[in-house]
Amino acid sequence: MTQKGRIAVLLSGRGSNFEALYRSTLQPGANFEIVLVISDNKDARGLERARQLGVPAYYVSPRKLKPKTAYEQAVTDLLHEHRTELVCLAGYMRIVGDTLLQAFNKRIINIHPSLLPAFPGLNAQQQALDYGVKISGCTVHFVDPGVDTGPIILQQAVNVHADDNEESLSLRILAQEHQLFSQAVTLFFENRLKINGRQVII
Repeated sequence: MTQKGRIAVLLSGRGSNFEALYRSTLQPGANFEIVLVISDNKDARGLERARQLGVPAYYVSPRKLKPKTAYEQAVTDLLHEHRTELVCLAGYMRIVGDTLLQAFNKRIINIHPSLLPAFPGLNAQQQALDYGVKISGCTVHFVDPGVDTGPIILQQAVNVHADDNEESLSLRILAQEHQLFSQAVTLFFENRLKINGRQVII
């Protein structure tokens, strides 16, 4: 039996992308498993959901662990303890620093609700509506020191409707995020993602 890839999920909120990844692990032929969930928010719904599903889940306090390097070292220690191979940011509301980036070089990926490089950072869906674009979507990318600036792995377009608001557009994008993230993780553990400068060759 082929050994499954070991992923950890970092989240700050409800954890819907974590749950989508978890559901993917239950599918026949899934090539990865979730071995750890970490949150910087003790009240994150995703933490409780992980515990309900039997996934080891930890709150690491960025307020108690200062400077940022101390916080990230505590996170890194947990990741190593659980023999993590790939780190997935799923609504993780912190900029990843050098400590984590160096420990998991080219092994951290993020899901973002826009077609990057358009609308990075917070409130991407509202940014898209404010700009008046006709097509938005979601992006999975490798994480680098910038904000949503790393090499792009996969993207999925979503039409913007004339009567959309932030909630309605977010829901349609989220449905695509749930599929796209697991596709990217699967490709990673199939060793099909090759980074060449800004390009990810599949």
